[in-house]
Parts: sequence; structure tokens; C-alpha cells
Amino acid sequence: MYLKSVPVLVWVFIAHLASIYLFTRGFLLTRLALPDINPSSPNSTLPPKFSRAVILIIDALRFDFISPNPPEPVSPYYHDVLSLPAKLTAAHPERSAIFYAFADPPTTTLQRIKGITTGSLPTFVDMGSNFGGQSILEDSIIQQLRNANKTIAFMGDDTWMSVFPTSFAPNMTHPFDSFNVEDLHTVDNGVTQHLIPLLSDPSPKWDLILGHFLGVDHVGHRLGPSHPTMTQKLLQMNDVLTRVVDLLDDDTLLVLMGDHGMDTRGDHGGDGELETGAGVWVYSKKHKLVHTRSEEYEELAMFKTFPGANVPHRHIQQIDLVPTLSLLLGLPIPFNNLGSVILEFFWNEGRNGNSQRGGYEDALKINANQIKRYLDTYRASSAGGELDADWPGIMTSWEQASSSKSVGEKYAFTRNALEVCRAMWAQFDVVLMGLGLVALVVSTLASWAVYLRLGVKKEKTSASEQGKETQKKQAREKEHDGEDQDQDQDQDEAYLTTLAIDCLRWAVLGGAAGIVFPIFVELAFQREIGVSIINSGLFGTVTGSSLAIIFRSWLSLSGNIKTLFKFNSLPIPLVLHTLSFMSNSYTFWEDKVLPFLLITTLLPSLLTALSSPLPRLRNRILIFSLIFAVCVRLIAISTVCREEQQPYCHVTFYASSAITSPPGVVLFVIMPVSLGLSAVAKTVFLGRSKSDNGIANILLPSVFPIALGLSSAVWVLEWVESSEVFGTEWGGSLRLLRTVFAWAVVGLVLVVAAPLWYLIPISLKIDAGAPPTTTSPGTNTNVAKKKEVTVLGYANAFGSPYLIFWFLSFILIYLSTQLTGQVVLALGAIATLSLLEIVDSTRDVRALHRAFEGTNPSSILSSSTGAPNNKNTSTGMVADVRFQEITPLALLGLQLFYGTGHQATIPSIQWKSGFVLTPSLTYPLSPLLVILNTFGPTFLLALSTPLLALWNTPPLPFPPRSALRNTLRASIGLSTYFATLLLGSAMSSAWLRRHLMVWKVFAPRFMLAASTVVVVDLALLIGVSVGVGRVVWGLKRLFGAMPDIRNARAATVSRF
Repeated sequence: MYLKSVPVLVWVFIAHLASIYLFTRGFLLTRLALPDINPSSPNSTLPPKFSRAVILIIDALRFDFISPNPPEPVSPYYHDVLSLPAKLTAAHPERSAIFYAFADPPTTTLQRIKGITTGSLPTFVDMGSNFGGQSILEDSIIQQLRNANKTIAFMGDDTWMSVFPTSFAPNMTHPFDSFNVEDLHTVDNGVTQHLIPLLSDPSPKWDLILGHFLGVDHVGHRLGPSHPTMTQKLLQMNDVLTRVVDLLDDDTLLVLMGDHGMDTRGDHGGDGELETGAGVWVYSKKHKLVHTRSEEYEELAMFKTFPGANVPHRHIQQIDLVPTLSLLLGLPIPFNNLGSVILEFFWNEGRNGNSQRGGYEDALKINANQIKRYLDTYRASSAGGELDADWPGIMTSWEQASSSKSVGEKYAFTRNALEVCRAMWAQFDVVLMGLGLVALVVSTLASWAVYLRLGVKKEKTSASEQGKETQKKQAREKEHDGEDQDQDQDQDEAYLTTLAIDCLRWAVLGGAAGIVFPIFVELAFQREIGVSIINSGLFGTVTGSSLAIIFRSWLSLSGNIKTLFKFNSLPIPLVLHTLSFMSNSYTFWEDKVLPFLLITTLLPSLLTALSSPLPRLRNRILIFSLIFAVCVRLIAISTVCREEQQPYCHVTFYASSAITSPPGVVLFVIMPVSLGLSAVAKTVFLGRSKSDNGIANILLPSVFPIALGLSSAVWVLEWVESSEVFGTEWGGSLRLLRTVFAWAVVGLVLVVAAPLWYLIPISLKIDAGAPPTTTSPGTNTNVAKKKEVTVLGYANAFGSPYLIFWFLSFILIYLSTQLTGQVVLALGAIATLSLLEIVDSTRDVRALHRAFEGTNPSSILSSSTGAPNNKNTSTGMVADVRFQEITPLALLGLQLFYGTGHQATIPSIQWKSGFVLTPSLTYPLSPLLVILNTFGPTFLLALSTPLLALWNTPPLPFPPRSALRNTLRASIGLSTYFATLLLGSAMSSAWLRRHLMVWKVFAPRFMLAASTVVVVDLALLIGVSVGVGRVVWGLKRLFGAMPDIRNARAATVSRF
């Protein structure tokens, strides 16, 4: 039956992908980039003040790293270390200026390169292209330099080559790998090596030098800013700047800037104040740069206090550098620019001879005219409708600016245009968003219908739901029960077959209708519906197939609706969890809410335990519930904090909020945890059912502990290397050893363990011996010599080998996870196994209650061990999976995501995991490792879902179709849980799309929900098609040929 489960899961996966695609196409659209180029003319620029410029970018140079008034308390690691800008500004205030610059989020390098060269704004979805940038086709200062036949020298971050592949002089271009965060020095040394000779040349052949240092950013990512290595790196940058200033000629402008800042852990990508607060220093060796200030200047200039500082600093928008540098170099301002010229550099005599503000008035007039042309062109484009609501206000501001002699009005116009565009470029396509939501709703309802249909039999045969007459009838017909159950199982298979046919048929019809509909509307009514044929066809395919599934399942459910929708079957935690996404506060604190929801899911099991007629079952439920609760609470201790949680959150995943090393207690316990985990799984959870034989006895005591130990050793060595425990000279050897250990883990899993499991997916042991009976005189000796065969592990024949399969993925994800995360994953594994024992024992108690409530209480003696009829070995029936059993598994998957050091924010991505197998960025290994690190915990919990149906399930009669049906039911249930969360997140994002927090809270949570659904669906597909399929294949070789004898005495082992 598992083969018929795979098409259903494939459909679920495709339906979710299509729904996510449609919604994101409407919700996360990029802005329209206009291809226009601003031509050079006397009215488009000013006479140049400098003939050449040197622009040096120190990646992640936060403002306080160069501030003359750093925040309190002063850090010895990064404050007043890169001190040259502050010293020269204090000594020569007319030739030097430091600015606190706002870098528009997302604060990723590629997006900031676009901003500081074009003067435009990025959109939220642009951050995804940080790993595969495309050429910048819109106007930029680089394009203007090329149009003016200027020569550009470049050295540093190779991201520039992806966006300007042909713009730099071939003999003066030196790119370096940008994503190897473990390499702290190669890029910086390379930039210095090529920069100094160019500056030393007495007859320079360049007009602009562009150097991009990466060491500060890499130190931040790997070690955090509060580390001695950061001090060394900033001292190196200070030395380089000193040499540059010494070699600078009088006609060259020097600009030092950070593309963005970094948070307290050294990460970036979001919109926190520390991430958006970049430093900028502009210096001229001879020419006066900063002119006399006046009262009018004080009214226009903006000052802002950096977090923790006591003195306000001159504040600018980072994109203000684009029009400023363009005019200082005598170039036209790029066409798409939205920045405003920095007034200090033009507050001098202008073209009209007026003093003080004359130059600034000229510059601002050119700037305002350029922005007005851009807005006019944008409004005339296909995306111009976005400006309709704000256009009257823009025109009013423009009229005031053009008619007034006040520079304040012109400045107000440029800033008003910037704010309008910032608010506008959440460009929504409401129609596509609506189609995506509808597709997601109907596909989720279809999945829910399949889940309910697969659980019909339980409600039909539950004795507690039947009247006395029905119970008597069941008792009279008990001898035919096995045959009736076979008929029900045949109906399940017929249902799945019909479902697949209907789904395919209506998917084709719906897709065809979706394609035809927009064509018909255009031809018949001469208008477009605003949706492409592809998107319309995709919507029709998903909707048509979903409705077919709902209709087919509804026919099967008719007559059972009342029993299916009982109050105690309502997924209350899911409802509460989904509704919480409408609140930004609950979304902020989701990681703190999850443990309470998880502990709450134990209540039904605890109530069942209290009603258990067997003390052993009661104690078993209570003990494993306690273990589960303790694991959940310990997992909840591990956390990283998002900006909105401050000051009420404290980082525990790392040693501190500023140090990315693991806590000391983790270093102390990690090896015992790694080496002991598989022993606990074997002894405590598999040993109870004697299912620790076969492949389990081969891998659990030997291969798995070695692999887990080596995985932890990789990260311990990373800590030793980064902390320089043995000094810097051992760095290369430690890196080599880490690589060897990591590949050894991969080899143990993929070369040793996985092939062994694939060939021998069985955890059974067969013992043959004399029966435990005595012979009396006259007994036939041939009979007495008969032997009894005992199958050890029979009771958990499916669960044990599938658990070994699950551990294969666990080890690979364990390898990609940092040390604190490894402890969390181990706790998650124990919690998962405890949950399986809780579920199994709870089913046993319910089976006892059903037996005592029925007309045949002696059915509890039906098994060879006196076990309750939870798993009736004579009929192959297994208790149906309930949604309340699926819920804690889903919540635990989310809790592990947060517990392993993640949040629904970009800065929480742990980039260093990409270098576990290789010392440098390597495709596709590095991105794959980052994905495993981020979504691996959720993947693991989804992969364990079939165990809800297979745990402690005997193999006879073979095939156990009830267990396989429950495997599909559990998988559909978990997928539906996460799809419902996605639906809630998508609806909140759509409804609150104009909310102030949409891009900070709701959009990131939606992207996490969408990614999680895809990961969960993939895990379920792999688990059912590979894991369950191979286990069934292995057991079929042993039990598939056995006769289906209903009253055969099965060899089983008591679990009580």
C-alpha cells in the first residue's frame, strides 16, 4: 500500500509548491529597474572638484568602529582601534568628515553594492540574490565613469564582478573569493598588495580605485566583534589607511565606507540599528572639503545618536554618496538615484557667485531635477500605477521646490521622494496573492479530507461509539472480523487508486481551463485579467485537483461526519498557533510560546495514564512524559535573540551575545552526549522490545557513536582554531584535521552505514530451542523433540529498522550543526523517542478500555503475552493515528529550529556551517550544508513521522496494511499542520501588507513557513518512499510467504 501513498504525497508537494509560487509572485515582487541613462550635459553636473577618487569599502564597518565618540561602555576590541579617521577629522575638520550612514535593508553585500552605485533602493526579495548576483543594467556611477572614458581599477570582493563584469580595467582587476568566512586575511592582503603599487605610481593610469576589504566582516561572522582577532584586523585596516593617506596626491578624494554594519554577534542582513548603521569617512589631502557652516545649514543637516552613545552624530542616507560623488567628480547623477547631495561638500560659492549656500543650491537643483525626471519616467512605465496615491503630494512638493528660492524646499522634495518610494516598493499584485491564497486553502482542505478519510474505520468500529445492539452484533460476527477488515483495507486501496485517477483527470481539466480563461476574456471583452497564462493554468491545475480530492473524500466520509468532528478531536493548539501570526508580538516571541504549547499536548496522555487499569502502563506514560517535558525545557534554554526581544532575552546558544563560541558547559558535555546517544536509543528504547538486533546491533554500538563523536570533534576543533588555543601557527593543521574528520563522518554514513541498512533493513534475531514444556511417560518422543522458534524484535519489526534509517539523516544534520545545536538535537532525539513510547502506551490503555467496554473483555488475552488489543496480531489491525499525536511532533520540529540557534530573521543564518567539509566556498556543498543547518531539525522531525504508525508494530499478517495506511495518514496530517501554519502566515502577511512591521516580522515569518512546508513535504516523501519502502521490502523476504493464518500464535515480546 505504501506505493499508492507516494503519489498522494507527490501531489501534496506539488500543490504546496504551486500555491507558494503564486502567492510569492504577488507578495514579494522586485521593483521595476528603469534602463534609462542620465546623459552628460552642462545642466546635469558641476565642474569636478577632484580628478580622481579612491573608494575603499571595509565590509561590515559599523559606524562606532570609526566614531570619535563611541558608545558606552567602550569596547577594547573595536572602539578607538581604527583611529585614523577620527584623528584626521579632529586635526583637519575642513578636509575630513565622518558620517553615521543608514544602509537600507536587507543589509547584504550585493544589495548594498547596488545601492551605493545606483542610488536606488533594494526590495525585500532582493536578498535572495546575494548568492548569485546578476549584472546591474540600470544607470550607476560605474556606468557614468565608463561613459566619461574613465579607467576603473578594482580589487577585493568578487561580488563586484558579478554585477559589473566588464566595467573594470582588465590589467587592474583583482577579484577574490568573498564567501570563505573562515579565511580572514587572503582578501585583505590581496587588496593591499595591489592597492599600494597603484597609489605609488607617479603617473597613474587610473581615475578611480575601488577596493573592497572583507576581513572585518569575516571576523564578525566567525568570531563575533568582541574578539581579539577583531582588534588585530582593525589595526591592520588602520595601517593600510595610514599608508593610503601618505601616498594620496592632492587632487584625489578618499572615501572610506562600510557597506553595512553588524549586530552584536557579527552577523547582518536584517534591519537592526547596528546592521544598518554603517560608517563613512571622506578625506581630502589638500582641497578644502567641508565648508563654513551657517544657521541654515544647522536647520537642514540631520544628526542622530548611535545606540549607546551620548553624542549625536551627523547622519546621512548611504545612497546620498551617489549624487555627492558624481558631482564632486563632474559626472551626471545616475538616472535611478533617490539620494540627496551631502550639503557640507557644496556649502560654498556657487555658479551665481553667491556665498555660503550657492554651491549647495546648484548641486541640489541638479539633484532635484534628476529625481523628478526619474519619478516622471517611472509613473509612465508599466509599474506607474504604484505612484497614483502619492502623486498629488509629490507634485505639491515639487511645485514648492521649483518656485521657491529656499534650498530647504528642494531638500524636502528629494527626501519626500525617497520616503514615498520606500513605502511604495512593497509592490503587491493582489490578484496573484488572492490566487495563491485560494490555491493554498483548497489544497489544505483536500489534504485534511484525505487525512479524515483514512481514519474512518476507527470511528466506525470503536465500541464506545456504538449502541448495545451494535456491540452484540459485533460480538456475534467476531469470527468474520478479519475478513471484514481486509475488505475495509481493500476499500482504502481502491480509494487511493480512484483518488489518483480523479486527481490527474481534474488537474488536466483545471489546467486547461486556467489557460483558456484569460485568452477567452481577452478575445471576448478586449481586456486583460492581469494574470499570465502560466499562472492561470497553474492555479487551475491545483484548484481542479484539490476539488476532485475533496469531492471523492467527502463521498467516503458521508455518514461519519459527526464522529469525525468531535470536540476532543479539534486541533486546538494548531488553531491557536495559526491565529497567533496575526500579532507581531506573538510572532516575535514564538520561540518562547512553543514550549508551553508542547507541554500542553501531553495533557490528553496524562489523563489517559490516570485512567489506566495497569500500573505498568500508567507508570510508563508518566515516566516518558516526564522525560519528554524535561527535554523540551532544556531545548528551550538554548536561544538566540532577535532585536525586538531585547532587553528581555539573553543569548544562550553562544557564550554571549557578542561571542559566537559555544558556552563552556556545552564544551564539557558534548562528547558524552554524542558518544552516549546511540547507546541510550539502543538500551532504553529498542531494548525494551528486543528490537536492538540485526542492523541495529551492527550500527548503534559502533558506527553511529564514532560518527557522532567525530561530528562533535569537527566543531570542537573549530573552536580551538578560532580561539587560538594553540596559537595561530596551528591553524592550517587544525583546519586539515577538521576536514578529514568531517569527510570521515560522511564516509561512515554514505559508504558504510547506508549501504548496510539498504541491504539488511531488518532488526530481528531468530532463536531456536526446546519448548518450555516437560514430557510425561508415554509421550511421543518425536513430539518432545520439536523446537520452538522465537523471533526477537518481532513486536517492533517495522519501527526499529526505520529508526536506523532516521539516524542516517540525523548524523549528517548533526555534522552541520554547531556544538550547542548538537546537544539540542540529541535532546530532540530523546524527546521524539519518548513521544513514541507515550503514544504507544496511550493506545494500549485505550485498547484496554475498548475491550472492557465491549462484550468480549477476554480479548485482552488474545496475544501471546496478554497484551491489550492495541495491535491485534491475528488481524493485523493497528490503532489509527490521531491528530493529537501528530501535533507534538510538529511543534517539536519548530522548537528544534529555534533551539539550534535560529530565528525567523536573516542574521540568524549560521554561515560558518557551509565550511564544515571544505575550507573555502564550494558549490553545491557549502549551500547544502547551510540548508541542512537551518532546516535540518525540522526535516528530522518530519522524517520521524512514519514511526507514529510503525513503532511497536508486528509484521504479521503481511503486509500490515493498517500500519501502512496509518503511515500515510500521519504523513498527510503533519503536512497539513505545517500547511495550515503557512496559510495563517500568508493571510496575516496579505492582510497586514501595509503594516509598519510587514518586512521586519510578517514577511520573514511567511518565508520561513513556506520553506518549512517544502522541507516537511520532501522529508515525508523520502521517509515513505525510501525508508518505509525498504523496510517493507526487507520484512517481505521473511514474512511475505507466510500463510495468512488468523489464529496463528505470533512470537512476540512483552512491552509492559
